[in-house]
Amino acid sequence: MSDQELAKKILSLVGGKKNIKNVASCMTRLRLSLNDVSLANIDELKKLDGVLGVVQADTLQIVLGPGKVTKVAEQFAKLVQQKLSQTQADDALDEVKAQAAKNKAENKKKHDKPLQRGLQHVANVFIPLLPGIIAAGLINGICNVIDFQTGSAFANDWWYATIKTIGWGMFAFLPLLVAMNAAAEFKGSRVLGAIGGIYCLNLGITTFPLASLALNMPFTNSPYVAGVGGILTALLIGFFIAFVEKWVRSWMPDMLDTFLSPLITVIFCGLIAVVFLQPVGSWLTNIIYVVMDFFYNKLSWFGGYILSSTFLGLVSVGLHQALTPIHIMLNDPTGPTKGINYLLPILMMAGGGQVGAGLALFFKSKNKRFKKLVMSSIPVAVLGVGEPLMYAVTLPLGRTFVTACLGAGFGGVAASLFHLGTVSQGVSGLFGLLIMQPGQQLQFLIALLIAYLGGFIITWFFGVDEGRIDELFPEK
Repeated sequence: MSDQELAKKILSLVGGKKNIKNVASCMTRLRLSLNDVSLANIDELKKLDGVLGVVQADTLQIVLGPGKVTKVAEQFAKLVQQKLSQTQADDALDEVKAQAAKNKAENKKKHDKPLQRGLQHVANVFIPLLPGIIAAGLINGICNVIDFQTGSAFANDWWYATIKTIGWGMFAFLPLLVAMNAAAEFKGSRVLGAIGGIYCLNLGITTFPLASLALNMPFTNSPYVAGVGGILTALLIGFFIAFVEKWVRSWMPDMLDTFLSPLITVIFCGLIAVVFLQPVGSWLTNIIYVVMDFFYNKLSWFGGYILSSTFLGLVSVGLHQALTPIHIMLNDPTGPTKGINYLLPILMMAGGGQVGAGLALFFKSKNKRFKKLVMSSIPVAVLGVGEPLMYAVTLPLGRTFVTACLGAGFGGVAASLFHLGTVSQGVSGLFGLLIMQPGQQLQFLIALLIAYLGGFIITWFFGVDEGRIDELFPEK
């Protein structure tokens, strides 16, 4: 079949000239942007002599091979009377990203239950705040090192005090931002949520009416404690304010809505917050710290193994989002951990196990197409972006995902024994070096290498199923 004939057959199977939005080619593929993807006959395209494969991503990608693709693409562009675009995309990486996105979407749909949706709402509250939290955490960590090394030599310098104020202010007023975002997440007024967050501030301000008086609270008859419950209380208050505001506005006459709805909402919610929501938030906060203490101090290295080996299991079903507020609590310099997050380094090891498993698959598998996909996903996984490797490779294979997780646990053991801690969050993999406590970078690398090695060894002996690989990743 000539190049022109192949181009004509491809065109007929993708919906004709009118269905072509854009034509591009790279080293091995003809890439088509279609107006209506449903018009493409994928099964018949795969059967064409000269077509090595078809990949459905953001574009329809027809694999023709080096050299051949250039000739066919030129003929195709002439047929549709469009200019041929050139792209230098990495085919293997592009394919693995497309497959990862597809598998992730299917996995999310499979586990789209009320609990996961509820946790997604919680994550939506904190995600917009992460840039500030990361920056403030790094500032606090760096300033602590500078103060220790210099004996607070810069304490009276205006520029240094200005920088330290950023780290202090972000965590001091974080409850306001959390409550504000929580209210907005459920379609309430942001400013009313922020007002609710005031009860969660613990600034030692003498003019704070509730805190300045020796008041005993109803039911418990115990004195009021300013800021009790922290960001978890702020989260509860923000959600509660949104629901109450919508309920009040549902029956309030339009003429009075602007004035009375916000007034009734903040007064009612304020009373409920200090009597009920703050004690609940305080109880939840204490429970979290008790659980963390149990895993980290009581179980020690075994707790590290459990946490790191099960973390990606939580990710796969969407339950990891529950950890977002916990990480923020641990990085709060006013909390029990003094701003050091001892949980995150342990969880980082989960990605290391995946990298080790990926390397084992690459060196042991005989499937050339699969090996290319694996090697394309490993470099980004080393840098902390593990989704392509997890969702496109290990998770679909099943057994490999399990062996990767089991191997990662050994990195968690090392992280626990080294007492690794981070001063901020937001990165993983090798980039985790940037947020480790000063002086722990070498121990972090050792723990990560142990996770790589654990994932590699267990996968090499128990996690490579060549039949399953050929089934999921056929070479033709």
